[in-house]
Amino acid sequence: MTLGRIVFAWIVVGAWFEIATFLTTYIVNRLAVPPDATVYVGVPTFVLKRRLVEAALLTLIASLWFDSLGSGAWWMLFLLFGLLVSSPKWFTPAPEGMARRAIVTDIVCDVARYVAAGALLAWRLS
Repeated sequence: MTLGRIVFAWIVVGAWFEIATFLTTYIVNRLAVPPDATVYVGVPTFVLKRRLVEAALLTLIASLWFDSLGSGAWWMLFLLFGLLVSSPKWFTPAPEGMARRAIVTDIVCDVARYVAAGALLAWRLS
């Protein structure tokens, strides 16, 4: 595995994580506020930076997986990563005025973000 391939894969996954963060924020805010309210899609800068670090770490783990351990069942590995990342949200109560469906949607979006990132990494690294 060359450094160039790993960096390119990180750029692809980082871009996906940034896009998915904005989409998830919009969808969850849409479900959390009343239908007639205005929805703002602002995402704090620290969240975007954290997504880039997540993408870098996920890319390094994926490079180990695809380079040494194999390429089979990649979807299961990334599904488990998505479940692991979303696990703190499973048992936290919904904030005041926020529907439970917004939290469930946030969890599903987190898991989907990781599985889609796994598909991108499988495409780029295997």
